[in-house]
Amino acid sequence: MASRRTRFLHAVRVAATATAVVAVVAVVTAFVFNVVVVHRLTRTVDQRLSAALIEASRSTPGDAVEPGAVEPGSTVGTAPAPVIEFHGGGDLDDAPSFLWQVDHSGRVTALSVGAPSLPVHQWTGVPTNLAVAGTTFRFDSLAHGGGWLVAGQSVGEIGRVSTEVLIAEVLLGTLLLIVTFAGSLVVGLRASAPIEQIRRRQAEFTADASHELRTPLSVIEAEVDLALSRPRDPASYRGTLLRIDEEGRRLRSIVTDLLWLARADGDPSALDDAAVAVDLTPVASACVDRFQAVAEAESVALTFVAAGEPQRLVRSSPESMDRLISVLVDNACRYAGHGGAVRVTVARHGTRVSLTVDDSGPGIPEEHREQVFDRFHRVGDAPGGTGLGLAIADAVVRTTGGSWTIDRSPLGGARLRVTWRHAPGHPSADAGHGVGTPQDPEREAVRP
Repeated sequence: MASRRTRFLHAVRVAATATAVVAVVAVVTAFVFNVVVVHRLTRTVDQRLSAALIEASRSTPGDAVEPGAVEPGSTVGTAPAPVIEFHGGGDLDDAPSFLWQVDHSGRVTALSVGAPSLPVHQWTGVPTNLAVAGTTFRFDSLAHGGGWLVAGQSVGEIGRVSTEVLIAEVLLGTLLLIVTFAGSLVVGLRASAPIEQIRRRQAEFTADASHELRTPLSVIEAEVDLALSRPRDPASYRGTLLRIDEEGRRLRSIVTDLLWLARADGDPSALDDAAVAVDLTPVASACVDRFQAVAEAESVALTFVAAGEPQRLVRSSPESMDRLISVLVDNACRYAGHGGAVRVTVARHGTRVSLTVDDSGPGIPEEHREQVFDRFHRVGDAPGGTGLGLAIADAVVRTTGGSWTIDRSPLGGARLRVTWRHAPGHPSADAGHGVGTPQDPEREAVRP
């Protein structure tokens, strides 16, 4: 429960961080967008005002006009004054523009119908914003006849457009942040699931390894303490040393298996750096020969069968195949029971090559078949072994592209079968070197 809560909190922190980053990016993007929009709209107004001033300068005489001397719709000089009726609101493109003339003494004459009062300002020919009639106007001016022609237009619509864009950005930004947080949380939980599984398996593996290593170490320590507690005869010391030697070998076996599995976890491809086309027949035959003494000690009938088409080739290294078969045969001999039977079969049918190991032991219950390849997992209480053999076998099978089948054996116990795709080509000349000699592919070898 605590682990699940920790995983959830970690995912929340990741989602919060991702959301914060997206929020910063969204705010910066929205600010830049708003600045660009306002700038473009303002530039459009400036262009319109500039055009109005140029047109008015052409149609308005250069002499100052007396206040009130120009009636709406009348002419000044030889050209009519612009007449544009004032109205509020509307689209920005349809917003009204007004014209005023300011003489050298500062007197203002409205050249447009409905133009509001022009605020007092020191005109310099630079566009500026001023408050007029409760709204904001954009003004531009042009020196003319010793005074100024002034054009103005309401830019309240720009503010409204900017506000509407800001509201849309806030709404969309909020939705974006919610989606980002939820999506990051889901992704974080899913991404952390395999990591959490690996962490949990690593913790279990460490605990199991510590237990397995502690047992022989405890035995060695107890044997040494007992031997040193009082003087003993040479035979007693010899017995103690033999037991210590046995536990030391067990320790070495566990450490060797752990190092092999660590190598397989770190770089699975390294297990088959020397992969060649290996014929299972000589490798399995040699392995059966090696385990005859083990089988005879328990009165187990160990047999070898080669069936189907010849050249049962698997792409692997001979050492990996030998280790796989050794693990399966050793496991079968230990569980077959006194007076039992173990049968090793290699076969090829078409493009499929198989290795099958049957035993007459208690078998593997269905509820244990998914965990049988877990490290330190044991189905029964058969003596010997480190609990790592089938994990090593599974690493070899996965590395070589094989697949497992676990079933009930005709001998009464377990049947473990590995199937590969037949490797094309010819068996390597070194494929059987050091692991055995080729056998007749069609004869059954029985070693009682």
